[in-house]
Amino acid sequence: MLRSAAHLFRQRGVEATSLADVIDHAGAPRGSIYHHFPGGKTQLVEEATRTAGTVMSSMISAGLASAGPSATVRAIIDGFRSELLATDFVAGCPVAPAALEGLHAPGAVAAAGESFSSWEDVIAASLWQRGLVRERSYTLATFAIAAIEGAQILAKAQRSTTALDRTEKELLALLEAVLDASNHPRP
Repeated sequence: MLRSAAHLFRQRGVEATSLADVIDHAGAPRGSIYHHFPGGKTQLVEEATRTAGTVMSSMISAGLASAGPSATVRAIIDGFRSELLATDFVAGCPVAPAALEGLHAPGAVAAAGESFSSWEDVIAASLWQRGLVRERSYTLATFAIAAIEGAQILAKAQRSTTALDRTEKELLALLEAVLDASNHPRP
């Protein structure tokens, strides 16, 4: 059900997704939602957001460890670009809906904030390992996440991947310049 909820929240938003929608999408029995989520939709939104954030954090971490920052940024943007095109510019970040629509679910907003912070930590640690000072690592990590999240919103509104394309180009150029300048990997 968490996977179905995250999928529907990405496409429809939190407010436009009902518990019945999640049950139907998951193919679950009607009574199961309150068995697994006694807190109702509020709990479901929080747990789906937390799970989606953890999955994304693991993907970012694995990409950084195996391919490095530039390839990981490229892969993240490619993934969002593909998802937007496949869904006719409907789906976006799996965590953003809770951050943007979580007025009645403060736990979900907190889960979104924790997810974004986790992504910042993972990216900053990777940049620090490649020789950047800690503050600069966090600044770039925050900038990268904010740029990608903002580019997704522009892409949805403009029904075009141009914002993602431009963001990718500039982020990759910035990362290359900064990493070339630091060129002092830490053990």
